Amino acid sequence: MMKEVYLDYNGSSPLDPRVEEVMARALVDGVGNAASTHSFGRRQRAAVDDARESVALLVGGLPSRVIFTSGATEANNLAIQGALQQEGPKEPIVAVSAVEHASVRRTADWLDRHGLAKRRTLPVTPGGYVDVDYLARVIGPGVVLVSVMAANSETGVLNPIAEVAEFAHAAGALFHCDATQFVGRLPFDLHNVGADLVSVSSHKIAGPGGVGALVGTRSGLSRLRPLLHGGGQERGLRSGSLNVAGIVGFGAAARIAAEERVSEGIRVGKLRDRLVEGLKSRIPAVYDVGDTGRRLPNTANIRFKDVDAEALVANMDPVAVSTGSACSSGSVEPSEVLLAMSVPRDAAFESVRFSLGRFTTPQDVDLGIEKAEAAVGHVRAMAGSDT
Repeated sequence: MMKEVYLDYNGSSPLDPRVEEVMARALVDGVGNAASTHSFGRRQRAAVDDARESVALLVGGLPSRVIFTSGATEANNLAIQGALQQEGPKEPIVAVSAVEHASVRRTADWLDRHGLAKRRTLPVTPGGYVDVDYLARVIGPGVVLVSVMAANSETGVLNPIAEVAEFAHAAGALFHCDATQFVGRLPFDLHNVGADLVSVSSHKIAGPGGVGALVGTRSGLSRLRPLLHGGGQERGLRSGSLNVAGIVGFGAAARIAAEERVSEGIRVGKLRDRLVEGLKSRIPAVYDVGDTGRRLPNTANIRFKDVDAEALVANMDPVAVSTGSACSSGSVEPSEVLLAMSVPRDAAFESVRFSLGRFTTPQDVDLGIEKAEAAVGHVRAMAGSDT
């Protein structure tokens, strides 16, 4: 049986065995509610506090300002909706980039539809990053929050987030950064960036799924109101009994990521380049999507001309890659991210994301190239194209 190869780390990363070991101990030995004052609860709380320190270190924040959530989606919602649940402008404006994760874009849409805030969309350049010149013209009075991701999950393209933060603060707005894809792959410091609120997720850094965090500055968190009400856990911003085993796993993953991100970034970047060079040398009409001079070291979005991306993915088994297409009302729609970059609709349907990670080997990359070459040949032959 041919080895399975996983090249979809931006979707979710495999659990690191070192994290699994820590979690197993927490699941077997851990008992008690972390909010309880007895010895069992205190031990659970100590384990959570250790994890809080590791997550804070990963993003350059303080442990006391780490709010654990069920994932980055909840963290994004808490940042955006929470910032609007206090008195402010009569018609508050939330500015989000056109290439944000759905949990940001759709939250802003929901607020707009319900008359709670106006959504202002920040366009991106054809390279895939926020147009700072446009941002400078439209960020002004009434804007209460600006949300721009550090790196895009589909293209890996990096945003000029420090500049975005400056414009947001000049207008008196909070700056929220979804750093889910960025942290663990490149160094990140929320204070150097100027971010008031940062969303992160465990399963993107080889930790368990179902746990994430919103990390903020003192002033950023003080301007939020909770979405969930109950026992007042997590500084009163996220009530509910803590998922201790998940949080402990998140902490272990954060520690490992902080220690290894530089060396891993170099190693994985070389593998990504090997992949792209191999695809281009063996398959005709292959093109990069997005600005290759400013992207994550692990990500490549590739267009295969005259090849339907969904068909390509289906024919690459046992190699796992992904597309940004979405199924809506029975029909497949092209990636909203690529359309926002002014990628033609047909080209968007031909684009595939390859994302590598901690357990990717040179052999995996070579098999990925081999399977892509065969799949492209098959799909083009079926379509009657030999481009």
